[in-house]
Amino acid sequence: MTILCVRFQLPPMYEAALPGLLGLLEEFTPVVEALPPDGALADLRGAERYFGRGAVELASVIRVRALARYGVDCAIGAGPGPMLARVALREARPGVTCAVPGDPDGIAEFLAGRPVSALPGVGPATARTLDEYGLGTLGRVAAAPLSTLQRLIGAKAGRELRERASGVDRGRVVPNAVSRSLVTERAFGIDELDPGRHRRALLSAAEEIGARLRAVDKVCRTLTLTVRYADRSSTTRSRTLKEPTAHSAALTGAAYGMYEALGLQRARVRALALRAEGLTPADRAAHQLTFDPVDEKVRRIEEVADRARARFGPRAVMPGTLAA
Repeated sequence: MTILCVRFQLPPMYEAALPGLLGLLEEFTPVVEALPPDGALADLRGAERYFGRGAVELASVIRVRALARYGVDCAIGAGPGPMLARVALREARPGVTCAVPGDPDGIAEFLAGRPVSALPGVGPATARTLDEYGLGTLGRVAAAPLSTLQRLIGAKAGRELRERASGVDRGRVVPNAVSRSLVTERAFGIDELDPGRHRRALLSAAEEIGARLRAVDKVCRTLTLTVRYADRSSTTRSRTLKEPTAHSAALTGAAYGMYEALGLQRARVRALALRAEGLTPADRAAHQLTFDPVDEKVRRIEEVADRARARFGPRAVMPGTLAA
């Protein structure tokens, strides 16, 4: 095992702690890839030789240091490659590292009984399609004829899926990779018809996205809204913002605009999701100056609210509509 996939048990919206935890991983290897909001990949090939310990032993040391320094536990998956380490992470839990064997037979045995949805990048629609044809596990996918998979999900996707189900991991850890998107979802306990509750869910999601962006000093260029309905269908709309921003009010306005443009009437909504895309460092983004004192006041209040949340928790400050 040379790759670790680590998920830190951070409270929601606490990505501000992630840089320090990444620094902890960098004490063992410079090849660390952040997976916001709460994870990372670490390539330990050099560290294993340097420290004279295997990846699982080093994972135990990392866990102890994270607890001692930050009071944060973590779940860790280990494997010969990034994809296999991510699959192992699904089976891991705090205090126990789940490791994929390093030999081909061990890898095949580890993957065989797991559902196809365990592979990173395999979504619910693809998993449903494969399951309908009796290919619900990775072992069955690996044994299926390539032509069958390509007819079901496409030539390129079928080839890549069969390779990964067979344990072929061509991925690599990319140091300091920039996250390209942030997503948050608000699911309703029952299928929701009330537009007022839809808007409150959008407000909550936009507030969270804004806080998460500001915590990692990023802004987004595009906001995408996905509405999932009771019949499992969905509608997706995207909007390019006037300027890259992490300002919660601007994100909320864009989310409301996309929602209202859908013209939903008595729609039974099961979940709403917002995705911030086109992320760039905040210090590289241009901001149009304004003479509007209200806008400046709102942004200053936002800064104070972020500091309060960082100290007292994510629910310390919130819009009155959500507090009610």
